[in-house]
Amino acid sequence: MSVQREHHSTNDISGSGSGSCLYDLFCSETPNINAHNLRERWMSSGPQKRLDNLMRQAGNRYCADCGSLEPKWVSTSLGVFICIKCSGVHRSLGVHISKVLSLKLDEWTDEQVDELVKLGGNTVVNKKYEAYLPSNIRKPKPNSSIEERSDFIRRKYEFLQFLDSEENMSCPFIPSNSGSSSDSQIGSSRLQSIREKKQYSDNKQPTKHRICRTFRNSRGRKETHDFRTSKNSTSLAGMTEFVGLIKVNVVKGINLAVRDVMSSDPYVIISLGHQSVKTRVIKNNLNPIWNESLMLSIPDNIPPLKIIVYDKDTFSTDDFMGEAEIDIQPLVSAATEYEKCSVDNMVQIEKMVASGDNTLIKDGIISLEDGKIKQEVSVRLQHVERGVLEIELECVPLTQ
Repeated sequence: MSVQREHHSTNDISGSGSGSCLYDLFCSETPNINAHNLRERWMSSGPQKRLDNLMRQAGNRYCADCGSLEPKWVSTSLGVFICIKCSGVHRSLGVHISKVLSLKLDEWTDEQVDELVKLGGNTVVNKKYEAYLPSNIRKPKPNSSIEERSDFIRRKYEFLQFLDSEENMSCPFIPSNSGSSSDSQIGSSRLQSIREKKQYSDNKQPTKHRICRTFRNSRGRKETHDFRTSKNSTSLAGMTEFVGLIKVNVVKGINLAVRDVMSSDPYVIISLGHQSVKTRVIKNNLNPIWNESLMLSIPDNIPPLKIIVYDKDTFSTDDFMGEAEIDIQPLVSAATEYEKCSVDNMVQIEKMVASGDNTLIKDGIISLEDGKIKQEVSVRLQHVERGVLEIELECVPLTQ
């Protein structure tokens, strides 16, 4: 009886069959510890240790999308380990499809690692999202262009074109409601949107779209045409070359505008080119403290960093609370120059002077601190009666 109880406890650790590989790897490193002690060690090992173990799984040693060695990024919503080039495309999909975190730059919680374990890693996820890969569609390689990566990744995760269509799909493009439990993890709103588009198309061309088997072998060519014509504008985001990453820490807001009766429920949207991320909503506060770090890829043609503050409303459109722009070109240039030198001590590199030509309320100092290029920025929100936002920027070159 006791053996059975201990065995049951160890199964609970993994959360599901797909996550058992991580637990098995941990067990192989500690073969002489009984199940109870092993469980205690597992739960107390900390998120970074568990991440390190997960990274060492065979399937996770290579990018899930292009096969690059030792990926350093993870889509926490999809459960795949990806390289920095593919991570830029994933960010352009939007966080409702793929939320990307760094294995080293971001701080992970036990809950985030638990969810990652449940998704199963690259091998499990690819069996689902690449269940049917047409012969004329080839996965990108480590040296593939950004256009090839974007085309494949969007087909795979956004349009779900490679899911198994035999049982779970009434047509090659769309999973049915009777899909497996893993399929239920896909956002229901996205699936509904795709289904509505399919239904509309079916009504217009009932014969062509209902004979799925007839077109199964030739669908790749048709999809290529449809994909590039109907999604040309949005695909530009994923086809941009990236030169690095910018870590934006939204620190706090000061004396923000009132948009409700006495206060506001503010949140911040940060945009860079086609990418955008947002902070959590802080209720009933005109001086909110977020201390929330967000990551964006820096395009080769560096646009300004755009900031918009909104007041969250439940039953109406969110209210505008101001906006600002920050020129990040000096920060990126400083990071590029730092790679060419050997200075490690804390030093002031450059200064962005506050003036009427920008939204800074004080000079933004670009400095080197602990081997990182950082800049503290205080911006006055524009097109609003009042409000200041304090932000910390850190530039991470692509080579890092």
